[in-house]
Amino acid sequence: MPRTDPVKEFQQAGRARLYPSITNPNWLVLRTRRELFRRWLEGTVPEGAVVLDVGGRLQPYRPLLPGDARYWSIDLRSAPLVNVLANAERIPFHNRSFDLVLCTQMLEYAPDPGLVLSEIHRVLKPGGRLLMSVPAVFPRDSEEDGWRFLPAAIRQLLAAFSQVEIAPEGGSITGVFRTTNVCLQLFAKYGPIRTALGFTVIPVFNLLGLGIEQIVRSRNDAFVVNYSAMARK
Repeated sequence: MPRTDPVKEFQQAGRARLYPSITNPNWLVLRTRRELFRRWLEGTVPEGAVVLDVGGRLQPYRPLLPGDARYWSIDLRSAPLVNVLANAERIPFHNRSFDLVLCTQMLEYAPDPGLVLSEIHRVLKPGGRLLMSVPAVFPRDSEEDGWRFLPAAIRQLLAAFSQVEIAPEGGSITGVFRTTNVCLQLFAKYGPIRTALGFTVIPVFNLLGLGIEQIVRSRNDAFVVNYSAMARK
């Protein structure tokens, strides 16, 4: 059998998060996050920017950056795309080292999210920016999974930054359909059932959620399941 290239495998996994399939139960939030990050990054990343990806095993948003960006990633676990094994509560870089820091779906696993964000603030250059995403509603993912975040908490955690923008990754309608999709897969214990759901019910619910939210254009945010944030030092 031909040997698989682990680097390509991780790059493909990252691309599947950046451009998710309609069969992905998280499709509704992932597509929204991509467009939020694209808007925040467009025309704002300096030439030769130095970028840090905290928890960057997959690096899905790296393709949104200019090709001359110098990209570093840290994670607790070794992976083909990880440059440095490190704890995000003790980032092993000097003060004011980075123009941009990415931190997506990682803070929920940190014992002290505030300390992680303090470290990110420390390693950012003046005027540098943080782009992050965090869950507000999601089933427990692992034993290390410890936090969920709402806008007031996000603003408090980012209080040291001079400018903060928080955006929901879809409204309450998205939240209902995405949560239904995730729970269907969670309770489908057998592989064939999960596969069948992925090609039938989940795409239908994704499209229904998108269509209803666009038609209703509801501003209701009582059941937002994910938030993105941009913060400038």
